[in-house]
Amino acid sequence: MERDGHVRVLGLLNGSLHAITNLGEIALTRGLVTEGESLDITVDHGEERAFVRLHGRLGIDSSPTLRDQLLAMLQGQPPKTIIVDLTEVSYIDASGIATLLEALKVARNRQATLCLKGLQGRMVRLFEVTGLLAVFETTGCKGASPQLR
Repeated sequence: MERDGHVRVLGLLNGSLHAITNLGEIALTRGLVTEGESLDITVDHGEERAFVRLHGRLGIDSSPTLRDQLLAMLQGQPPKTIIVDLTEVSYIDASGIATLLEALKVARNRQATLCLKGLQGRMVRLFEVTGLLAVFETTGCKGASPQLR
């Protein structure tokens, strides 16, 4: 059974989270956040694998929503493989990296594979310098999905 989801995180402003779901509902909205600060999260979820596409900035304002999404996917019967596509991520900070590390730890405890796709430029360099590139499954994703070849 396939389930698709889409959440757009617009950020945190004056202590309020701004998010729009695929149903067009606005949750916890107060104030205005610019498009440049947003993160789009699109999930294609199946029984064997889940593909999480991110577009925008993964930072302190948007990482809690990604964390919630990833941890929810890992509850119950998680897919065998979760692929997080960072191709369209323009920025990542320590909270974004911490979110990915937490999801990786939970995935491993649940005998699931979490791998990253689309690391490039400064982001791949950041992951190399910190030693995180070796921690995440980056090349093993190719066998998990024909879209990654």
